[in-house]
Amino acid sequence: MSQGQAVDVRERQCVVRLKEYFDQERQQGLSVSTQEAVGRVAKALDLGKRPVKEMLSTSHKAGQVAVPALASTGQPPYRSQPALETVMRQRIRALNRQGSHVSVRSLAHWLSDNDEEMPRATLGRTLQRMGLVYGKSRKKSALRERDEVVMARRAYLRTKRANRDAHGGTVRPEVSLDERYGNVNHSTPRPWYCAAEGPWVHKPSGKGPRLLIVHAMTTTGGVAGAPLVFQAKRHTGDDHGQMDFENVRRWFRDGLLPHIPAASLMVMDHAPYHNVYVDGGFSPTTSTKKAALQSWLQQNHPPMDQEAMIKAELLAVCRPLCPKPAYAFDRMAEAAGHQILRTPQDHPELQPIENCWAVVKNHCAAKCDSPMAGLRAHVEDGFEKVTPETCRAAIAAMRSEEDRSWREDMEESEE
Repeated sequence: MSQGQAVDVRERQCVVRLKEYFDQERQQGLSVSTQEAVGRVAKALDLGKRPVKEMLSTSHKAGQVAVPALASTGQPPYRSQPALETVMRQRIRALNRQGSHVSVRSLAHWLSDNDEEMPRATLGRTLQRMGLVYGKSRKKSALRERDEVVMARRAYLRTKRANRDAHGGTVRPEVSLDERYGNVNHSTPRPWYCAAEGPWVHKPSGKGPRLLIVHAMTTTGGVAGAPLVFQAKRHTGDDHGQMDFENVRRWFRDGLLPHIPAASLMVMDHAPYHNVYVDGGFSPTTSTKKAALQSWLQQNHPPMDQEAMIKAELLAVCRPLCPKPAYAFDRMAEAAGHQILRTPQDHPELQPIENCWAVVKNHCAAKCDSPMAGLRAHVEDGFEKVTPETCRAAIAAMRSEEDRSWREDMEESEE
Protein backbone atom coordinates (compact mmCIF):
# COMPACT_ATOMS: atom_id res chain seq x y z
CA MET A 1 0.00 0.00 0.00
CA SER A 2 1.34 3.42 -0.92
CA GLN A 3 0.97 6.57 1.12
CA GLY A 4 -2.19 8.58 0.63
CA GLN A 5 -4.50 5.57 0.21
CA ALA A 6 -7.40 4.93 2.59
CA VAL A 7 -6.86 2.29 5.29
CA ASP A 8 -9.84 0.02 5.94
CA VAL A 9 -10.86 -1.55 9.26
CA ARG A 10 -9.09 -4.88 8.71
CA GLU A 11 -5.82 -3.16 7.83
CA ARG A 12 -6.08 -1.01 10.94
CA GLN A 13 -6.61 -4.16 13.04
CA CYS A 14 -3.50 -5.74 11.51
CA VAL A 15 -1.47 -2.63 12.37
CA VAL A 16 -2.67 -2.70 15.99
CA ARG A 17 -1.96 -6.43 16.34
CA LEU A 18 1.55 -6.10 14.90
CA LYS A 19 2.36 -3.21 17.23
CA GLU A 20 1.09 -5.15 20.27
CA TYR A 21 3.13 -8.20 19.25
CA PHE A 22 6.32 -6.17 18.76
CA ASP A 23 5.80 -4.60 22.18
CA GLN A 24 5.54 -8.07 23.71
CA GLU A 25 8.80 -9.12 21.98
CA ARG A 26 10.55 -6.04 23.32
CA GLN A 27 9.40 -6.80 26.87
CA GLN A 28 10.60 -10.39 26.63
CA GLY A 29 14.26 -9.54 25.85
CA LEU A 30 16.74 -7.22 24.22
CA SER A 31 17.20 -9.39 21.10
CA VAL A 32 14.58 -10.89 18.80
CA SER A 33 15.13 -13.91 16.53
CA THR A 34 14.31 -13.27 12.89
CA GLN A 35 14.99 -16.79 11.66
CA GLU A 36 11.33 -17.84 11.14
CA ALA A 37 9.52 -14.95 9.46
CA VAL A 38 6.38 -16.99 8.67
CA GLY A 39 6.01 -18.09 12.27
CA ARG A 40 6.36 -14.52 13.54
CA VAL A 41 3.72 -13.26 11.08
CA ALA A 42 1.31 -16.07 12.01
CA LYS A 43 1.77 -15.48 15.74
CA ALA A 44 1.47 -11.71 15.44
CA LEU A 45 -1.77 -11.85 13.45
CA ASP A 46 -3.21 -14.81 15.40
CA LEU A 47 -3.25 -17.08 12.33
CA GLY A 48 -1.99 -20.57 11.55
CA LYS A 49 1.26 -21.08 9.67
CA ARG A 50 -0.43 -23.00 6.86
CA PRO A 51 -2.80 -20.20 5.72
CA VAL A 52 0.11 -17.70 5.91
CA LYS A 53 2.26 -19.93 3.70
CA GLU A 54 -0.60 -20.37 1.22
CA MET A 55 -1.14 -16.60 1.01
CA LEU A 56 2.57 -15.96 0.45
CA SER A 57 2.83 -18.71 -2.18
CA THR A 58 -0.16 -17.38 -4.11
CA SER A 59 1.18 -13.83 -3.90
CA HIS A 60 4.63 -14.85 -5.19
CA LYS A 61 3.13 -16.77 -8.14
CA ALA A 62 0.53 -14.19 -9.18
CA GLY A 63 2.51 -11.09 -8.27
CA GLN A 64 -0.40 -9.73 -6.21
CA VAL A 65 -2.57 -10.61 -3.25
CA ALA A 66 -5.36 -12.94 -4.35
CA VAL A 67 -8.92 -12.10 -3.36
CA PRO A 68 -10.64 -15.29 -2.10
CA ALA A 69 -13.80 -16.30 -3.94
CA LEU A 70 -16.97 -16.44 -1.88
CA ALA A 71 -18.01 -20.07 -2.01
CA SER A 72 -21.69 -20.87 -1.64
CA THR A 73 -22.20 -23.38 1.17
CA GLY A 74 -25.94 -23.79 1.19
CA GLN A 75 -29.10 -21.77 0.80
CA PRO A 76 -28.61 -18.26 2.22
CA PRO A 77 -30.99 -17.07 4.93
CA TYR A 78 -33.87 -14.80 4.03
CA ARG A 79 -33.06 -11.09 4.03
CA SER A 80 -36.04 -10.34 6.26
CA GLN A 81 -36.27 -11.82 9.74
CA PRO A 82 -39.55 -13.23 11.15
CA ALA A 83 -40.00 -10.23 13.45
CA LEU A 84 -39.73 -7.80 10.52
CA GLU A 85 -42.23 -9.86 8.49
CA THR A 86 -44.70 -9.49 11.36
CA VAL A 87 -44.19 -5.70 11.32
CA MET A 88 -44.74 -5.56 7.55
CA ARG A 89 -47.89 -7.68 7.69
CA GLN A 90 -49.36 -5.50 10.45
CA ARG A 91 -48.50 -2.31 8.53
CA ILE A 92 -50.12 -3.53 5.30
CA ARG A 93 -53.27 -4.72 7.05
CA ALA A 94 -53.58 -1.42 8.94
CA LEU A 95 -53.32 0.58 5.71
CA ASN A 96 -55.77 -1.76 3.96
CA ARG A 97 -58.35 -1.13 6.70
CA GLN A 98 -57.83 2.62 6.34
CA GLY A 99 -58.38 2.36 2.59
CA SER A 100 -54.88 3.73 1.93
CA HIS A 101 -52.88 2.73 -1.13
CA VAL A 102 -49.90 0.43 -0.39
CA SER A 103 -47.06 -0.22 -2.80
CA VAL A 104 -43.57 -1.68 -2.55
CA ARG A 105 -42.15 1.82 -2.95
CA SER A 106 -44.19 3.33 -0.10
CA LEU A 107 -43.57 0.32 2.15
CA ALA A 108 -39.82 0.47 1.47
CA HIS A 109 -39.77 4.17 2.43
CA TRP A 110 -41.70 3.43 5.62
CA LEU A 111 -39.33 0.61 6.57
CA SER A 112 -36.31 2.83 5.92
CA ASP A 113 -37.72 5.53 8.21
CA ASN A 114 -38.97 3.26 10.99
CA ASP A 115 -37.03 0.00 10.98
CA GLU A 116 -34.34 -0.89 8.44
CA GLU A 117 -33.60 -0.28 4.78
CA MET A 118 -34.39 -3.08 2.33
CA PRO A 119 -33.98 -3.14 -1.47
CA ARG A 120 -37.30 -2.99 -3.31
CA ALA A 121 -36.64 -6.20 -5.26
CA THR A 122 -35.93 -8.08 -2.05
CA LEU A 123 -38.99 -6.55 -0.40
CA GLY A 124 -41.19 -7.60 -3.34
CA ARG A 125 -39.97 -11.20 -3.17
CA THR A 126 -40.50 -11.22 0.60
CA LEU A 127 -44.10 -10.00 0.24
CA GLN A 128 -44.84 -12.70 -2.33
CA ARG A 129 -43.38 -15.38 -0.05
CA MET A 130 -45.55 -14.06 2.80
CA GLY A 131 -48.68 -14.66 0.72
CA LEU A 132 -49.35 -11.03 -0.24
CA VAL A 133 -50.45 -10.02 -3.72
CA TYR A 134 -50.46 -6.73 -5.67
CA GLY A 135 -53.91 -6.78 -7.25
CA LYS A 136 -56.94 -4.67 -7.98
CA SER A 137 -59.11 -3.69 -5.05
CA ARG A 138 -62.44 -1.87 -5.16
CA LYS A 139 -61.12 1.43 -6.49
CA LYS A 140 -57.36 1.16 -6.92
CA SER A 141 -54.48 -1.30 -6.77
CA ALA A 142 -53.17 -2.21 -3.34
CA LEU A 143 -51.16 -4.88 -1.59
CA ARG A 144 -53.45 -7.40 0.04
CA GLU A 145 -53.32 -10.98 1.31
CA ARG A 146 -54.28 -13.89 -0.90
CA ASP A 147 -57.58 -15.56 -0.04
CA GLU A 148 -55.93 -18.90 0.76
CA VAL A 149 -53.67 -17.19 3.32
CA VAL A 150 -56.66 -15.60 5.05
CA MET A 151 -58.57 -18.90 5.00
CA ALA A 152 -55.62 -20.79 6.50
CA ARG A 153 -55.31 -18.21 9.27
CA ARG A 154 -59.04 -18.32 9.98
CA ALA A 155 -59.02 -22.12 10.26
CA TYR A 156 -56.06 -21.98 12.64
CA LEU A 157 -57.58 -19.23 14.81
CA ARG A 158 -60.92 -21.02 14.92
CA THR A 159 -59.25 -24.13 16.37
CA LYS A 160 -57.27 -22.07 18.89
CA ARG A 161 -60.31 -20.13 20.04
CA ALA A 162 -62.29 -23.38 20.42
CA ASN A 163 -59.58 -24.58 22.82
CA ARG A 164 -60.11 -21.66 25.21
CA ASP A 165 -62.16 -22.13 28.36
CA ALA A 166 -64.36 -19.63 30.18
CA HIS A 167 -61.68 -18.82 32.78
CA GLY A 168 -58.96 -17.65 30.39
CA GLY A 169 -57.19 -21.01 30.26
CA THR A 170 -57.29 -23.79 27.71
CA VAL A 171 -59.35 -26.95 27.38
CA ARG A 172 -56.33 -28.96 26.25
CA PRO A 173 -52.81 -27.99 27.38
CA GLU A 174 -51.00 -26.18 24.59
CA VAL A 175 -47.38 -26.97 23.71
CA SER A 176 -45.42 -24.70 21.35
CA LEU A 177 -42.36 -26.24 19.68
CA ASP A 178 -39.87 -24.74 17.26
CA GLU A 179 -36.25 -24.78 16.11
CA ARG A 180 -33.55 -22.12 16.01
CA TYR A 181 -29.82 -21.86 15.41
CA GLY A 182 -27.12 -19.95 17.25
CA ASN A 183 -23.74 -18.97 15.81
CA VAL A 184 -20.55 -19.11 17.84
CA ASN A 185 -19.71 -15.47 17.04
CA HIS A 186 -23.22 -14.15 17.69
CA SER A 187 -22.71 -11.09 19.88
CA THR A 188 -24.12 -7.66 20.61
CA PRO A 189 -23.21 -5.36 17.69
CA ARG A 190 -22.41 -2.17 19.63
CA PRO A 191 -20.56 -2.01 22.98
CA TRP A 192 -20.09 1.16 25.05
CA TYR A 193 -16.54 2.56 25.00
CA CYS A 194 -14.59 5.76 25.58
CA ALA A 195 -14.47 7.89 22.44
CA ALA A 196 -10.84 8.89 23.08
CA GLU A 197 -9.62 5.29 23.35
CA GLY A 198 -11.86 3.62 20.77
CA PRO A 199 -13.47 0.18 21.10
CA TRP A 200 -11.41 -2.51 22.86
CA VAL A 201 -13.82 -5.33 22.01
CA HIS A 202 -12.62 -7.21 18.92
CA LYS A 203 -15.48 -9.17 17.41
CA PRO A 204 -14.36 -12.27 15.49
CA SER A 205 -14.87 -12.10 11.74
CA GLY A 206 -17.67 -14.21 10.27
CA LYS A 207 -20.48 -15.96 12.07
CA GLY A 208 -18.55 -19.13 12.81
CA PRO A 209 -19.96 -22.63 13.41
CA ARG A 210 -23.50 -22.92 14.67
CA LEU A 211 -25.66 -24.97 16.97
CA LEU A 212 -29.15 -26.12 16.04
CA ILE A 213 -31.58 -25.97 18.95
CA VAL A 214 -34.97 -27.68 19.25
CA HIS A 215 -37.21 -26.99 22.26
CA ALA A 216 -40.83 -26.78 23.42
CA MET A 217 -42.68 -24.63 25.97
CA THR A 218 -45.93 -24.54 27.91
CA THR A 219 -47.45 -22.10 30.39
CA THR A 220 -45.17 -23.56 33.08
CA GLY A 221 -41.94 -22.86 31.14
CA GLY A 222 -39.72 -24.95 28.92
CA VAL A 223 -40.60 -28.65 28.75
CA ALA A 224 -38.19 -30.49 31.04
CA GLY A 225 -35.97 -32.95 29.20
CA ALA A 226 -37.01 -31.63 25.79
CA PRO A 227 -34.06 -29.48 24.60
CA LEU A 228 -32.11 -30.94 21.68
CA VAL A 229 -28.83 -29.16 20.87
CA PHE A 230 -26.34 -30.31 18.24
CA GLN A 231 -23.78 -28.76 15.90
CA ALA A 232 -24.84 -27.97 12.34
CA LYS A 233 -22.90 -29.29 9.36
CA ARG A 234 -23.15 -26.00 7.44
CA HIS A 235 -22.54 -22.42 8.53
CA THR A 236 -25.11 -20.78 6.23
CA GLY A 237 -28.80 -21.11 5.41
CA ASP A 238 -31.71 -21.23 7.81
CA ASP A 239 -32.44 -23.96 10.35
CA HIS A 240 -35.15 -25.52 8.13
CA GLY A 241 -32.60 -26.48 5.50
CA GLN A 242 -30.26 -28.24 7.93
CA MET A 243 -32.56 -30.32 10.12
CA ASP A 244 -32.69 -34.07 9.57
CA PHE A 245 -36.11 -35.72 9.76
CA GLU A 246 -34.84 -38.89 11.46
CA ASN A 247 -33.01 -36.88 14.10
CA VAL A 248 -36.06 -34.73 14.84
CA ARG A 249 -38.36 -37.76 14.73
CA ARG A 250 -36.34 -39.50 17.45
CA TRP A 251 -36.40 -36.34 19.54
CA PHE A 252 -40.16 -35.95 19.00
CA ARG A 253 -40.84 -39.58 20.00
CA ASP A 254 -38.36 -39.99 22.87
CA GLY A 255 -37.56 -36.48 24.08
CA LEU A 256 -40.86 -34.62 23.77
CA LEU A 257 -43.95 -36.84 23.80
CA PRO A 258 -43.16 -38.52 27.15
CA HIS A 259 -42.63 -35.14 28.87
CA ILE A 260 -45.68 -33.08 27.88
CA PRO A 261 -49.12 -33.05 29.58
CA ALA A 262 -51.69 -35.61 28.51
CA ALA A 263 -54.01 -34.77 25.60
CA SER A 264 -51.96 -31.71 24.56
CA LEU A 265 -52.56 -29.46 21.56
CA MET A 266 -49.11 -29.24 19.95
CA VAL A 267 -48.48 -26.11 17.86
CA MET A 268 -45.74 -26.20 15.21
CA ASP A 269 -44.93 -24.50 11.91
CA HIS A 270 -44.79 -25.86 8.35
CA ALA A 271 -41.10 -26.77 8.32
CA PRO A 272 -40.40 -29.46 5.68
CA TYR A 273 -39.43 -32.08 8.28
CA HIS A 274 -42.70 -31.44 10.14
CA ASN A 275 -44.67 -32.34 7.02
CA VAL A 276 -43.11 -35.68 6.07
CA TYR A 277 -45.75 -38.22 5.07
CA VAL A 278 -45.99 -41.68 6.63
CA ASP A 279 -44.20 -44.47 4.81
CA GLY A 280 -45.95 -45.27 1.55
CA GLY A 281 -47.83 -41.97 1.44
CA PHE A 282 -48.31 -40.45 -2.01
CA SER A 283 -49.39 -36.89 -2.69
CA PRO A 284 -48.98 -35.75 -6.32
CA THR A 285 -47.46 -32.32 -6.91
CA THR A 286 -45.85 -30.55 -9.85
CA SER A 287 -42.47 -31.93 -8.72
CA THR A 288 -43.70 -35.55 -8.84
CA LYS A 289 -42.08 -37.56 -11.63
CA LYS A 290 -44.27 -38.61 -14.55
CA ALA A 291 -43.33 -42.28 -14.03
CA ALA A 292 -44.53 -42.10 -10.39
CA LEU A 293 -47.88 -40.64 -11.49
CA GLN A 294 -48.33 -43.36 -14.12
CA SER A 295 -47.42 -46.12 -11.66
CA TRP A 296 -49.87 -44.88 -8.99
CA LEU A 297 -52.70 -44.47 -11.50
CA GLN A 298 -52.18 -47.95 -12.99
CA GLN A 299 -52.10 -49.60 -9.55
CA ASN A 300 -55.05 -47.78 -7.97
CA HIS A 301 -57.33 -46.64 -10.84
CA PRO A 302 -56.52 -48.64 -14.01
CA PRO A 303 -59.64 -47.50 -15.94
CA MET A 304 -58.51 -43.87 -15.65
CA ASP A 305 -55.14 -44.59 -17.26
CA GLN A 306 -55.33 -43.66 -20.92
CA GLU A 307 -52.80 -44.02 -23.69
CA ALA A 308 -50.11 -41.35 -24.25
CA MET A 309 -51.11 -39.09 -21.31
CA ILE A 310 -48.73 -36.21 -20.68
CA LYS A 311 -47.67 -35.18 -17.17
CA ALA A 312 -50.19 -32.33 -16.89
CA GLU A 313 -53.03 -34.76 -17.70
CA LEU A 314 -51.75 -37.34 -15.22
CA LEU A 315 -51.49 -34.71 -12.51
CA ALA A 316 -55.03 -33.43 -13.16
CA VAL A 317 -56.41 -36.99 -12.94
CA CYS A 318 -54.38 -38.13 -9.90
CA ARG A 319 -54.95 -35.11 -7.65
CA PRO A 320 -58.71 -35.56 -7.01
CA LEU A 321 -58.37 -39.34 -6.80
CA CYS A 322 -55.42 -39.49 -4.40
CA PRO A 323 -56.39 -39.12 -0.73
CA LYS A 324 -54.05 -36.84 1.17
CA PRO A 325 -51.76 -39.06 3.29
CA ALA A 326 -51.21 -38.48 6.98
CA TYR A 327 -48.10 -36.80 8.34
CA ALA A 328 -45.69 -38.96 10.34
CA PHE A 329 -45.66 -36.53 13.28
CA ASP A 330 -49.47 -36.46 13.38
CA ARG A 331 -49.61 -40.25 13.58
CA MET A 332 -47.11 -40.36 16.45
CA ALA A 333 -48.93 -37.59 18.32
CA GLU A 334 -52.36 -39.19 17.88
CA ALA A 335 -51.02 -42.54 19.09
CA ALA A 336 -49.92 -40.79 22.30
CA GLY A 337 -53.28 -39.01 22.73
CA HIS A 338 -52.20 -35.58 21.45
CA GLN A 339 -53.24 -33.35 18.53
CA ILE A 340 -51.02 -31.32 16.22
CA LEU A 341 -52.01 -27.87 14.94
CA ARG A 342 -49.83 -26.08 12.38
CA THR A 343 -49.59 -22.31 12.23
CA PRO A 344 -50.32 -20.57 8.90
CA GLN A 345 -47.35 -20.01 6.63
CA ASP A 346 -45.15 -17.03 7.59
CA HIS A 347 -47.02 -16.14 10.80
CA PRO A 348 -44.29 -16.23 13.49
CA GLU A 349 -46.31 -13.83 15.64
CA LEU A 350 -48.68 -16.73 16.41
CA GLN A 351 -45.87 -18.79 17.97
CA PRO A 352 -45.20 -17.75 21.60
CA ILE A 353 -41.91 -19.65 21.65
CA GLU A 354 -40.49 -17.00 19.29
CA ASN A 355 -40.23 -14.63 22.28
CA CYS A 356 -38.42 -17.33 24.25
CA TRP A 357 -35.85 -17.73 21.49
CA ALA A 358 -35.19 -14.00 21.72
CA VAL A 359 -34.37 -14.36 25.44
CA VAL A 360 -31.96 -17.23 24.80
CA LYS A 361 -30.18 -15.60 21.85
CA ASN A 362 -29.87 -12.23 23.60
CA HIS A 363 -28.22 -14.00 26.55
CA CYS A 364 -25.79 -15.79 24.19
CA ALA A 365 -24.98 -12.50 22.44
CA ALA A 366 -24.20 -10.77 25.75
CA LYS A 367 -21.92 -13.63 26.87
CA CYS A 368 -20.23 -14.34 23.52
CA ASP A 369 -16.71 -15.76 24.01
CA SER A 370 -16.37 -17.60 20.64
CA PRO A 371 -15.57 -21.27 21.47
CA MET A 372 -18.27 -23.87 20.76
CA ALA A 373 -18.13 -25.18 24.34
CA GLY A 374 -18.88 -21.66 25.56
CA LEU A 375 -21.88 -21.34 23.25
CA ARG A 376 -23.32 -24.64 24.52
CA ALA A 377 -22.97 -23.44 28.11
CA HIS A 378 -24.59 -20.09 27.27
CA VAL A 379 -27.50 -21.82 25.54
CA GLU A 380 -28.12 -23.91 28.66
CA ASP A 381 -27.97 -20.77 30.82
CA GLY A 382 -30.32 -19.03 28.38
CA PHE A 383 -32.88 -21.82 28.87
CA GLU A 384 -32.83 -21.08 32.60
CA LYS A 385 -33.77 -17.46 31.89
CA VAL A 386 -36.97 -18.59 30.16
CA THR A 387 -39.06 -18.65 33.32
CA PRO A 388 -42.75 -19.53 33.69
CA GLU A 389 -43.43 -15.80 33.89
CA THR A 390 -41.65 -15.31 30.56
CA CYS A 391 -43.74 -18.03 28.94
CA ARG A 392 -47.03 -16.74 30.34
CA ALA A 393 -46.23 -13.23 29.09
CA ALA A 394 -45.39 -14.63 25.62
CA ILE A 395 -48.64 -16.62 25.55
CA ALA A 396 -50.64 -13.56 26.63
CA ALA A 397 -49.04 -11.50 23.82
CA MET A 398 -49.77 -14.29 21.36
CA ARG A 399 -53.41 -14.47 22.46
CA SER A 400 -53.75 -10.71 21.97
CA GLU A 401 -52.33 -11.15 18.47
CA GLU A 402 -54.86 -13.93 17.79
CA ASP A 403 -57.75 -11.71 18.91
CA ARG A 404 -56.48 -8.80 16.81
CA SER A 405 -56.14 -10.96 13.68
CA TRP A 406 -59.57 -12.50 14.22
CA ARG A 407 -61.17 -9.07 14.66
CA GLU A 408 -59.40 -7.49 11.69
CA ASP A 409 -60.35 -10.37 9.40
CA MET A 410 -63.99 -9.92 10.42
CA GLU A 411 -63.83 -6.15 9.82
CA GLU A 412 -62.27 -6.61 6.38
CA SER A 413 -64.89 -9.16 5.34
CA GLU A 414 -67.73 -6.74 6.19
CA GLU A 415 -66.32 -3.86 4.12
